[in-house]
Amino acid sequence: MTNLHENKSDAPKSSRRTFLGATAGGALATIVPRHVLGGTGFVPPSERINLAGIGAGGMGGGDIATLARLGANVVALCDVDDERAAGSYAAFPKARRYKDFRVMLDKEAKNIDAVSVGTPDHIHAVASMAAIRAGKHVYCQKPLTRTLHECRQVTKAAHAAGVATQMGNQGHATEGARLTNEWIRAGVLGTVREVHVWSDRAGRLWKQGIGRPTGTLPVPATLNWNLWLGPIRERPYHPAYAPVSWRGWWDFGTGALGDMGCHIIDHPVWALDLGAPSTVEARTTLDGSVLEGNKPNTETFPIAAIIYYDFPQRGKRPAVRMTWYDGGLMPPAPAGMPLNQRLPGNGVLYVGTKGVLYHSSHGGMPQLLPTELHQNAKKVPKTMKRSPGHYEEWVAACKGGPRPVSNFGYSGPLTEIVLLGVLALRAPGQRLEWDSENLKVKNAPELNPFVRAEYRKGWTLV
Repeated sequence: MTNLHENKSDAPKSSRRTFLGATAGGALATIVPRHVLGGTGFVPPSERINLAGIGAGGMGGGDIATLARLGANVVALCDVDDERAAGSYAAFPKARRYKDFRVMLDKEAKNIDAVSVGTPDHIHAVASMAAIRAGKHVYCQKPLTRTLHECRQVTKAAHAAGVATQMGNQGHATEGARLTNEWIRAGVLGTVREVHVWSDRAGRLWKQGIGRPTGTLPVPATLNWNLWLGPIRERPYHPAYAPVSWRGWWDFGTGALGDMGCHIIDHPVWALDLGAPSTVEARTTLDGSVLEGNKPNTETFPIAAIIYYDFPQRGKRPAVRMTWYDGGLMPPAPAGMPLNQRLPGNGVLYVGTKGVLYHSSHGGMPQLLPTELHQNAKKVPKTMKRSPGHYEEWVAACKGGPRPVSNFGYSGPLTEIVLLGVLALRAPGQRLEWDSENLKVKNAPELNPFVRAEYRKGWTLV
């Protein structure tokens, strides 16, 4: 798996600050901070990034609002559903509105510095790539893309363009994530060869294990269904897909693993420097049997799954098995956990030779067992740089600051691990041998077509 996390420079190649800081004569312009003139809480125009939002409802709308609070100037909004985007339209009435992000990027080319992508998964790659090709900084919600090939291509393009990027796995910026890294690397747990990761999302917020609806309903007047489909082959509109239930469908989403994996798997991948797995195997229950009604279909993800990832030895670091659970399945509680406590609904459990560590998703604060290990943890120095905030990192990078810690050079390979598990769900019970460098399943070539996305006419990734 390509690792672009390490770069010769921590700063993007281009930024609004460096562009605006030079005069025609080549001298640097002096900008007097607003607080020096007697005001506070003011971001001078020279320090603002002009932002466009692709996907202005739901999480995308929340991202846009957060970036605006940090000083971004929202100049354009793109959404295929006026009803979903109504809140953003009301909040930013001066922002120019678009339905097709390709049109927006063309017409607003000189007005936009950065783009926030908050769409369903199947649009992430084409929207992010279009923004990168236009030389714009990109914030994209997780997972970075829907397929492995898309992920590799977007990661490479962002690296080549030198733009500031960040994927929306907010927990990567937390204090809990850094403590987990520091404690594990300091040997508080001893040697870690086993990790368990899980989510309660599958089937709780959307349906899985179901077939395609047969009825045809009128498309809502506020929705452009053709643009909602984007690169995906045509099918009749149905509320079973949009606006909120798309995650459970193979064509549009990536299931519970794609939804929460980047929030949860992120932390063991980071703390243990796991790299690419050598094998992956999906099952549906602990003993490998198939739950009633849980046989794979070509429309939606299974109602529950367990996925085994095997990571090879990395230098002096031992091989690691990481097990994913969803749909109500969870690992057993670790020995020594008090009776009045339980594992969180979404989280990580690290098993070491000296004890265990567990935490919730999004970089939750780590807990140690036996509790005596906390005394050892208190002695571990804080060696990692602390984050000013997930969104703050990206805004600063857009202005020429350091690269965000979850830039595409890190979050791209992370997403590939997640998407490999998604791929394994197409062949439960089969142990897949993975060639990360070439993005191929070595022992199941029939799965390789699913590594790529098949786009309909008029859509492209390049």
